[in-house]
Amino acid sequence: MTNSTLNAIAASPLSGETSSCWSCGDMRAAHFCESCGKVQPAVPADYFRFFGLSRKLNIDIPGLEKDFYALSRKLHPDLSARASSQEQQWSLEQSSLLNDAYRTLKDPVKRTQYLLKLEGVELEEQSKSATEQARATGEAKKQIVPPDLLEEVFELNMQLEEWSMHKKMGEDDPSLKQEIEKQKAALEVKNESLLQELKTHWNEWDALLDPPETTPVQRSAIIGQMVEVLNRRNYIRNLVRDVDAAIEA
Repeated sequence: MTNSTLNAIAASPLSGETSSCWSCGDMRAAHFCESCGKVQPAVPADYFRFFGLSRKLNIDIPGLEKDFYALSRKLHPDLSARASSQEQQWSLEQSSLLNDAYRTLKDPVKRTQYLLKLEGVELEEQSKSATEQARATGEAKKQIVPPDLLEEVFELNMQLEEWSMHKKMGEDDPSLKQEIEKQKAALEVKNESLLQELKTHWNEWDALLDPPETTPVQRSAIIGQMVEVLNRRNYIRNLVRDVDAAIEA
């Protein structure tokens, strides 16, 4: 990454206001001062803004990686080892935020989930709520089978029950195991296709952020489509995990 790119990120105001560096008094940088190099206090910012990005889902990942390593060299706590305790704390906070932002934005699914969280959709909280309710009632956690998977899931569950019976009786059935693994491979392919489908919704979302202004209805429609794809991927992921557990048991 060029120095001009790093400076643009560093100088980008995150709070909507500009202020001076606490150390030298020069114009405040977002993460560190360009003049004296001192780490600045962390200010509230989402992960996109931390890297000077708009809330678009198509990201230049190699560029993100370069920015991450460049900022790491400026914000690493070791650089503040001889500084005051306050500066060390700021460095730890900035470095932690940097790491969390990078890990989230570089992963396509985590990035989408994070954007949805910013838009008020908490997929993880919905899952936790369903789990807690199941524990409280003693009932199995309800999972809605995606309509396009009904037949496959029914067949796979039958095979897993048969496999479980064989295991209890101390028997082996290589052909059944092979068929289950074939079904698992097909699910993994479907999960990958869902990722590609998710990326088409990225394009739609990113287009909404460009002029002209869009309506809440348009934003809500695309958010709903992304949520649906992520829920289907999560279901398949859990199903694949169950298959692995059954085969390895």
